[in-house]
Amino acid sequence: MTDFNEAMSATAEAVSEVLDDILEQTEGPENRLLEAMRYSALGGGKRIRPFLVVASADLFGVARASSLRTAAAIEMIHCYSLIHDDLPAMDDDDLRRGRPTAHIKFDEATAILAGDALLTKAFEVLASAETHSNGEVRADLCLAYAKAAGDRGMVGGQMLDIVAEGHDVDVPEITRLQRMKTGALISVSCESGAILGRASASARTALRGYAHDIGLAFQIADDLLDVEGTAEEVGKATGKDEAAGKATFVSLLGADRAREQANMLVEQAVDQLNFFGDKAELLQELARFIVNRRS
Repeated sequence: MTDFNEAMSATAEAVSEVLDDILEQTEGPENRLLEAMRYSALGGGKRIRPFLVVASADLFGVARASSLRTAAAIEMIHCYSLIHDDLPAMDDDDLRRGRPTAHIKFDEATAILAGDALLTKAFEVLASAETHSNGEVRADLCLAYAKAAGDRGMVGGQMLDIVAEGHDVDVPEITRLQRMKTGALISVSCESGAILGRASASARTALRGYAHDIGLAFQIADDLLDVEGTAEEVGKATGKDEAAGKATFVSLLGADRAREQANMLVEQAVDQLNFFGDKAELLQELARFIVNRRS
């Protein structure tokens, strides 16, 4: 049995090494942009999405060189979204992962450009033959990531979040919002392994169901942390959703019911992976980690 925490740490370290190589610094004034990109992408974090890519790819015997580069791409997209979310025009946060946010560390213009560049760089990596020798696989990855990150995915969910602020939102509406804003990148992380491994339709269905459930469980856990966690634990300001009048699973259901819902989703997610037998043990452990984390 592989120790889950060791596997998480090893994957995070390996992805950081790939990111360090991809985001190689250069000479000249444009290096300030690279510094901001590296500051945001190499500044810690749990690397949950990259772990999902690597662990799902392992189900199908995908070479680590391929899965780690794909994992680096999803992390760059995630970090771009965090940079932009933290800007004064969005969530106006000063702290991320226990450090000053990119626009505080550098400036707003540099932060915007760093986010833009990380997003673009991710697709450069996905389209590269170094990531996978099969052009059809690379095209499928690019298409899946574009859909997950775009107007019908993460960015669209962020727009719904802005529109919903200060308005009455019910559980189905907040569920749709979070499936787009948070769940889309989590889903495509799992799908990545199936794309890289050219998996069967039934295997993809099982992974899609798993990702669907842990995506919502992840957001409920985030909502609980915003209410119950401290800035020191979480690495960013807490209590902001309530202060901004944002509807969350906790505000709509209450903390106890929200926690019950998250635990139910995790058990559903674990059951979805029975298709893969013991090979999916790390993914099952990740599902439980998601609702028990304190950051």
